[in-house]
Amino acid sequence: MDSEAQTRGRGGMRTADVMRAIRSKVAGRALSAGDRLPSIRSLATTMGVSPSTVVEAYDRLAAEGLIRARRGSGFYVSPTVTPPLALTEVEPRRDRAVDPFWVSRQSLDTDAAVPKPGCGWLPPDWMPEEALRRAVRALGRSEASVLTNYGSTSGSLALRRLLLTRLAEDAIEASINQLMLTGSGTQATDLVCRFLLRPGDTVLVDDPCYFNFRALLRAHQVKIISVPYTPSGPDVTRFEAILASERPRLYITNSALHNPTGATLSLPTAHRLLTAAAAHDLTIIEDDIFGDFEPERSPRLAALDGLNRVIRIGSFSKTLSASVRCGYIAARADWIEHLVDLQIATSFGGASPVATEIIAKVLAGGSYRKHMDELRHRLTRARRDVARKLGALGIEPWLTPRGGFFLWCRLAGEQDATQVARTALSEDVVLAPGNVFSVSQTASDFMRFNVAHMNDPRMWDVLRRALKARPE
Repeated sequence: MDSEAQTRGRGGMRTADVMRAIRSKVAGRALSAGDRLPSIRSLATTMGVSPSTVVEAYDRLAAEGLIRARRGSGFYVSPTVTPPLALTEVEPRRDRAVDPFWVSRQSLDTDAAVPKPGCGWLPPDWMPEEALRRAVRALGRSEASVLTNYGSTSGSLALRRLLLTRLAEDAIEASINQLMLTGSGTQATDLVCRFLLRPGDTVLVDDPCYFNFRALLRAHQVKIISVPYTPSGPDVTRFEAILASERPRLYITNSALHNPTGATLSLPTAHRLLTAAAAHDLTIIEDDIFGDFEPERSPRLAALDGLNRVIRIGSFSKTLSASVRCGYIAARADWIEHLVDLQIATSFGGASPVATEIIAKVLAGGSYRKHMDELRHRLTRARRDVARKLGALGIEPWLTPRGGFFLWCRLAGEQDATQVARTALSEDVVLAPGNVFSVSQTASDFMRFNVAHMNDPRMWDVLRRALKARPE
């Protein structure tokens, strides 16, 4: 190929890159119908291309009808073409095996008999079935309003009072007007994001982090950046540097038994995080969904901060039931007022009275603490046994967690976890490859294992074959 043809080829690729970038912004609603596009010169500078490349890209997009030119004013998104929000188009297209929606879809949609060592919840026979059945039977004797009415805007007063007692055990002093119930822990995070964020804001997450944080943040059309996670919490030096350079609006994390690593936040790290957050006006969402799995309570950002700039959220889907959904938010009273209004606007009313009644009865009945004691002991044995079996396959945990049901492991020989997961799925075993959790895509040889779902001999046979398989 002569030099002129090479130049044309490179120019065509650059034009396609500019067009792809604009389409992605429209698909993700960063640009909406009627919005003005960046000027030719500014976009050329941003993307490192020539102004003529941007002109050609804009002309082609105008020919497609995606944008329109206004004489003397510039280019605008056409008023009738903004598509529905397509979350899978917001970021560069990736193999679905490393997409943050992938593990969720496979885990939720596959048959109950399919082994799911990549899922994020406990099997049915690990949950307090009898206590739940007693609560459901008692529900039948409740007032009719519990079975038929909307929930109150802040949620069941009885359950909120029980939650205040539990918060006090973590040294979090809160009043009843600093606490609201939500439809789930995910809805709690979504409401806070709706309250604090606008499209284009920057949000900081851990790397690796819970993959649905990433999926949810896509829906809010924000810029997602990450900080490396260490055995004692986020890398504080990098955390401080990111706050200074990127000015994120929000940081989302787990303090207790971090997902997926199982790490625990140390007290010195917690203090430095809060000092940096105060200096840079950062708000923190502390998701404590795994806190009850700890044998002894570790530091909580919300306790050290006093619910000033830290928002505590949680739910009972991991410890009681993923079917009886209910989450909560503990925050400043003035913020709770606004969050209640948002919940009314988006779901009309608070958490389901049926769900909150069941959860309150289980918590108040005394069986919950016994259930969690038994669960912690059972998980200790499972973590030990699964770690031993994984070690025989050359798979080593990144650390030994203090509790919980996750092991974050490195595969032997720098194997590609995505390929292993794809091969296992072809034999009906759902795994969770590392890059599903990594914004920077630097966890290709890691995998998260749920030890409670690893007692099926078929799963181990499939895992052995998947580890030996070679990419086609």
